[in-house]
Amino acid sequence: MPRTTSSTSGSVKSTPLALSELHIRLEALDKEHQSLLKQIKRKRTELKNFVEKMRSLATEIFQRATPSLNKMTDLDREIHSLFEEILATRKFGKQTEKNIKAVYRKLQLAGIISPKRDRELEEPDLDELFENLQQDNDFSQGGEQRYQNWGGQQGFSSAAEINKDESRKIRQTFLKLAEIFHPDKVTDSETQMYHTEIMKEINKAYQEGDLARLLEIEKQHELGEYIDNNNEDDLTRKCKTLEQQNQILKNQYENLKRELRQAKNTPEGAMVSDARKAAKQGIDSIDMMLETIEAQMTIVTQIRDFVQDFKEEKITIKEFLGGPAVLHSLNQEMMEDILEQMLSELDRVVIF
Repeated sequence: MPRTTSSTSGSVKSTPLALSELHIRLEALDKEHQSLLKQIKRKRTELKNFVEKMRSLATEIFQRATPSLNKMTDLDREIHSLFEEILATRKFGKQTEKNIKAVYRKLQLAGIISPKRDRELEEPDLDELFENLQQDNDFSQGGEQRYQNWGGQQGFSSAAEINKDESRKIRQTFLKLAEIFHPDKVTDSETQMYHTEIMKEINKAYQEGDLARLLEIEKQHELGEYIDNNNEDDLTRKCKTLEQQNQILKNQYENLKRELRQAKNTPEGAMVSDARKAAKQGIDSIDMMLETIEAQMTIVTQIRDFVQDFKEEKITIKEFLGGPAVLHSLNQEMMEDILEQMLSELDRVVIF
């Protein structure tokens, strides 16, 4: 009789060599996994501390600078009111009125006072513009527009960019934890309170796309799946899971690094860096900023007094168009530096 062969459909038994290779691979992936979790935790803490420092510094600046800023605001309003009253109550020739309006406009363009929306002031005729270009370097001569909003705010926000596959993995981990820790799953009031607190952390991590935190919670409560170290399928599945998680963790770590860079590159972040450098030299950076504001306030006060004198006809039109002594006593370049530094510092005052 011819010899017959039969085929078996049973699973192929894993060889010791295959299991050994999987063990080595799993160990390497797990080592990388733990390292990524630690890096993310450190970087997350670094970002949190830096943002808190930004907020505390901005709050301190606001509190200490508020009196000076209020005085600057009052001076600004006074100068605007004086010019409005001068132009409304005094009678001038056509050219003289143009020159006075030019003075008013140049103060706004130079950033010494805030800009006022006035079509007549903002849109001078072309003849006047060409005349201004030919004028000598006196008080009524124009300059480049440097105005920036006093006390302007710039918010800082950055969301992690998560692709669909990563989002799915994070959601799977979230659902697994939610299934275990949802308060409605238990009846004991004490356990419900405990689960409620854990679910707050789980929800926060899920909303922020923070897989690392979800895995930390999972590990903290020893919820990892059972792996048979002698089963090739279990080991292969675990390796694949770790590879996917590690890739997401790498992306999360890069996102955290990018967010920290973005925070440091904001005006508020630059203030933190400058404050730290100044502190190492024993310098209070906020005191320096306040001194700059006080210096600018002195200049603006003298300009206010100068306009007030013109309103009260204590000085002639010629003297007024010649400009106040405070501007003539300062080198033009020095004046620009003071204004730019002062406005730059004011723009960094942010309330979180």
